[in-house]
Amino acid sequence: MKTRKFLSVAFFALAFGFSSFAQKTVMVGGAPMYPSKNIIENAVNSKDHTTLVAAVKAAGLVETLQGKGPFTVFAPTNAAFDKLPKGTVETLLKPENLKTLQTILTYHVVAGKMNAADIAKAIKAGKGKATLKTVSGGTLTAWMKGSKLYITDEKGNMSEVTIADVNQSNGVIHVVNSVLLPKA
Repeated sequence: MKTRKFLSVAFFALAFGFSSFAQKTVMVGGAPMYPSKNIIENAVNSKDHTTLVAAVKAAGLVETLQGKGPFTVFAPTNAAFDKLPKGTVETLLKPENLKTLQTILTYHVVAGKMNAADIAKAIKAGKGKATLKTVSGGTLTAWMKGSKLYITDEKGNMSEVTIADVNQSNGVIHVVNSVLLPKA
């Protein structure tokens, strides 16, 4: 409860321009996420993102996500991958499904760095919704319900941002509780 309250306060502070919160080290999956490290260097330490890291490795995207960027990554947790139908992850990790896996993973990435305040500003400008273009060429829709930030994929599935503004040297990660899926 204290963590959720703190995150709500931190999110509001960021949304209203207190940028000093932006570069702090954040704990994700029991590990510190250092703003001085890149997306991959941090993600490999999160116990909550082992499935995502395995998928990124299988898709051959490690080098890309270690690159200059900047990137905004909506990072599904292991629990998010567990919500998919049984056998989905195993099937996606097979070499013959490389293109599909790459498309799904790059669907979670937006070019540029969009922290929570940037997304909130875009939502306000869009009168309640912001359309985000993904690296895969698809779109995500960002919106808020109260103080919570949500992302809706092209199939209409919604995912809550559970930890916002995990800053990296080459972008920002927002932890989400569901895997986002592009149109087939």
